Amino acid sequence: MVSLPVLLPALAGCLYALFGWNRATAYLGALAAAGVLACAVALAGAGTGGALWGLLRADALSAFMLVVIGAVALAAMLASPAYLAAEVAAGHTGPRALRRYGVLTQAFVAAMALAVLAANLGVMWVAIEATTILTAFLVGFRNTKNATEAAWKYVVICSVGIALALLGVVLVNYAGVQSALGLDWAVLARQAADLDPGVMRIAAVLVVLGFGTKAGLAPMHAWLPDAHSQAPAPVSALMSGVLLSVAFYAILRVKVITDAVLGDTTMRVLLVAAALASLAVAAALLLAQRDYKRLLAYSSIEHMGLLALGAAIGTRLALAAVLLHILGHGLGKSALFLSAGHLHQALGSSRIDAARGLLLRSPLLAGAFALGLLALLGMPPFSLFASELGIVRAGFAAGLGWAIVLALLLMLVIVAAIGRHGRRMLLGTQAAALPTPPSVALPATTALAVIAALLGCALLGITTSPLGELLHGAATIAGASR
Repeated sequence: MVSLPVLLPALAGCLYALFGWNRATAYLGALAAAGVLACAVALAGAGTGGALWGLLRADALSAFMLVVIGAVALAAMLASPAYLAAEVAAGHTGPRALRRYGVLTQAFVAAMALAVLAANLGVMWVAIEATTILTAFLVGFRNTKNATEAAWKYVVICSVGIALALLGVVLVNYAGVQSALGLDWAVLARQAADLDPGVMRIAAVLVVLGFGTKAGLAPMHAWLPDAHSQAPAPVSALMSGVLLSVAFYAILRVKVITDAVLGDTTMRVLLVAAALASLAVAAALLLAQRDYKRLLAYSSIEHMGLLALGAAIGTRLALAAVLLHILGHGLGKSALFLSAGHLHQALGSSRIDAARGLLLRSPLLAGAFALGLLALLGMPPFSLFASELGIVRAGFAAGLGWAIVLALLLMLVIVAAIGRHGRRMLLGTQAAALPTPPSVALPATTALAVIAALLGCALLGITTSPLGELLHGAATIAGASR
């Protein structure tokens, strides 16, 4: 059972390689993603398990992350056939590229599943590095100058980050070898008292910098806006909605070990600094943004900063809120990127000015986009309201009120910037000098994926009872201090 979430998308990828992308295989990716989600639910109920010679292990935290991967992948893969059909009709791609897309997206999902199920920090690093290689080809899918440039920028910056993370993992291994512990994160967490504090302090810095690069945390965030704005919309949904969170999951796993060795001060300082820097960068860059796809990418930096702030607080309430935020952000951001991708195809531009008056041209698309923006801004009834409120409450209770106040001030700027841009898109009027823009219709499968994602985000904001026990169990494993 533990290996199925890795094998199902891998099998779908092999079928794409054999038969290509056609009417018979178009929804294989969605079936594989549904299988991953079903396995995640089963693992959440079954508890801890191991497979493949001890390389894979499932607990509440990894099962929760699999739920996020499965849910976001299902939405992205449901929307992929209509998106790719529009790309072919516009002459942006051909049959060989569709085959490559099918193989790479399924390998991407499999690599993320492997990362969250890995019982070994080394295997987890390999899986996250594999996502860099796979998504680099997907970022450059359109093979335009901007897409190629974004792919190279992504590879270079993330390779630097992942190299720093490797050095951190090597230092953890060095500390573990001295005590004959290896790289099994469960063993390291249990026997943390045997690890060298000096070595682990350096490892903590390298891990936050390294995996933080892949998570889109400042100051190594520069790849994210270019890559997310150039990748195909379903890939952007996967990257922003879940890949960033998988990289942050790696930080949580190492944090459990370093906190047991050093106390929570070291990681708290690092994560608070990264959180406030990320919120400041997002606030500054969102103010003057003119591209709606890049606007969504900068919003991801903000939300990764909130995750870092919640993890720095480290209490049970804070970590449960962090995990709820991961799922809510994944659902809301996937709905927005899928909507934005189809809007870009219809208009031929990702400029905010090109999308003015969207409410009159496409009420369904405009409504979905507006609801997605409200979700990302943390408005009720969406789950991000509950998760952000939980992080704020936990921060004040833990004595980090100063950081919470700074974060709230920066979030006010972000809310104002996104609200202003969203109003221009939805309600603004087209300049008289510009041609009348075409009407925009949302394909049925894309509409289904977007509406389901938004509905799931709203239901989680009303009640978390289906995931309540899993959330608390995952928060405990993530190192909840009290």
